[in-house]
Amino acid sequence: MTRAPIDSPYGDLPLDDWAPPADEDAPPPYDDGPPPYDDVPPGYDAMPGPGPAPRYAAPVPDAGLLASGTAASDDALPQHRDFTGADPLTVLKEVYGYDAFRGDQADIVAQVVGGGDAIVLMPTGGGKSVTYQVPALVRPGTGLVVSPLIALMHDQVEALLANGVRAAFLNSTQSPAERAAVERAYVAGDLDLLYVAPERLNLSSTAALLSRGRLSVIAIDEAHCVSQWGHDFRPDYLALGGLGEQFPGVPRMALTATATRATHREITERLGLGDAKHFVASFDRPNIQYRIEPKVDPRRQLVSFIRSQQEGGSAGIVYALSRKSVEQAAEYLRTQGIDALAYHAGLPAEMRARHQSRFLREDGVVMVATIAFGMGIDKPDVRFVAHIDLPKSVEGYYQETGRAGRDGEPSVVWMAYGLGDVVQQRRMIDQSPGDRTYKMRLGQHLDAMLALCETVGCRRQNLLGYFGQQSEPCGNCDTCLTPPETFDGLVPAQKLLSTVVRLQRERNQSFGAGQIIDILRGADTERIRQQRHNELATYGIGADLSDQDWRSVVRQLLARGILVAKGDYGTLALGEPAAAVLRGDEQVPLRRDVMGRPASAPRARRASASDTLAEGDRGLFEALREWRAQTAREQGVPAYIVFGDATLRALAEHRPAALADLDGISGIGAKKKDAYGEAVLEVIAAS
Repeated sequence: MTRAPIDSPYGDLPLDDWAPPADEDAPPPYDDGPPPYDDVPPGYDAMPGPGPAPRYAAPVPDAGLLASGTAASDDALPQHRDFTGADPLTVLKEVYGYDAFRGDQADIVAQVVGGGDAIVLMPTGGGKSVTYQVPALVRPGTGLVVSPLIALMHDQVEALLANGVRAAFLNSTQSPAERAAVERAYVAGDLDLLYVAPERLNLSSTAALLSRGRLSVIAIDEAHCVSQWGHDFRPDYLALGGLGEQFPGVPRMALTATATRATHREITERLGLGDAKHFVASFDRPNIQYRIEPKVDPRRQLVSFIRSQQEGGSAGIVYALSRKSVEQAAEYLRTQGIDALAYHAGLPAEMRARHQSRFLREDGVVMVATIAFGMGIDKPDVRFVAHIDLPKSVEGYYQETGRAGRDGEPSVVWMAYGLGDVVQQRRMIDQSPGDRTYKMRLGQHLDAMLALCETVGCRRQNLLGYFGQQSEPCGNCDTCLTPPETFDGLVPAQKLLSTVVRLQRERNQSFGAGQIIDILRGADTERIRQQRHNELATYGIGADLSDQDWRSVVRQLLARGILVAKGDYGTLALGEPAAAVLRGDEQVPLRRDVMGRPASAPRARRASASDTLAEGDRGLFEALREWRAQTAREQGVPAYIVFGDATLRALAEHRPAALADLDGISGIGAKKKDAYGEAVLEVIAAS
């Protein structure tokens, strides 16, 4: 195995930040396999699932369909009201407990109920599921939902069952007998919604099954997976364009939370939705605060951030690129007293299921995971998301950070970003399969992500601008609350570039950032003396800047393409704009990193769910939370399946005294009123 030289830039690499300090014989951090490709789908409709699904108990009385997706018996389907032909607003109130649709929901529902196709771009937490679930209940037949995520199928079916909706799924976690029970229910017309993975939908046996029943609507979730240039391409999505011919007259929907204009066009073309009506909601998530800071001491920074966010037992997700990094980070967090669990595709299926179950059901659990995890988890009360590695695209970053605050409550997303992240991502692009055009697209995705990291303006404004939406500065992200200082970086850039040029021309040598910085700072190291780099004209000309300052300069020049990282060890070379910089023909404004500020610095304290309550109502809110936790444990379901925090807050504010009063509480439909109404009133009366 080729070993990384001691002067390689990997001392800053995120994959090694969780390991003990490396010695000269330490292997490069890619021994675990080049992330993030270690979590590609292992096979048929298995992307990315938790392993065997936890066998939840029925969430409410008479909810006969278990989360396994099958009926306890063929006649054990939930007792329900037939909403065929009903007013969609009636369905919204009776099933979900909401008095009015939000944003474009009403128009989308009307389009689909009327038999029209729709393409829906709506942020995570914006209520996409309602736009296809309500039409599925109003139109005759069964709504077909195509979802690439097994875990998400489980969670959504659980939530639907809790609301009295007859829902099930078909996927590879089921036994033949379980699948047969679901198939019989579908053919008999006893299902309101059926979830399938695209891989299964493309089987001839599934097509034959669907033709034996009646479909009310076809909803293709995560539709951006059809984009071959997207961050989450799934080849089986390409075949979904034929559903219109296979099921004429059935309205089709394509839904996604992440799509640029180019991806939007690709969804339209590849899914055969040229006649669809387009609904594009704002991608803004105003309840999320965005923070990105320089990577100095990532262990300390991550622990500080998590501790600042875990008031009241908040749950969070920490994203890393590789399995090794995930396991090291989770282990370290546990040594710091943080209840952290690892999750990646290399863990045994039973362990993944156990960890997922704990994360969904317990307070204060932090999941450290590869990107495969969060995409399949429908947990609305994730209060924070952290990245210890740089995402490879803005779309990926937006989708991953979008797992926070899906309930609309204040949440924080944080990332530590350093020089090694840039080197690592550039190398991954160089080593990726594909032609020059493909690699160029990957480079463009990375450039946009780096621009978000290095911006001196509002991060939210930059993020929304990437998706083609205009906005004013938010006043709540880190750069708005603490505007970064900028300085003229022309001279430092020229010094650095000159050193790279002299090494190449005078010595025919290339080195990583570590050795270049040592030369500039005039370091007296054995490597400097061995290579006689103390004889270079640029030796010591950068002693006025610290090692961390120079790393910031290198990082920003790499982000702009003025420098490029080459080869396995990230040796530095000049990019195309470098000549103009050396001549002094181009300005190089750089941001000055603020070092040593803890992640918990009070830029803006995240409000807890109870902060908006009057002092006298907070005790009741906590009592309701305790009741919810106990009820969820008894029924074997996540707490949010019972009620969300917003519903508990409304109960604490309004203090209903009779069952009829619950009709005015958002989030309490008829089924949950019957299941939990008396118990809730008892808690309120006792407070």
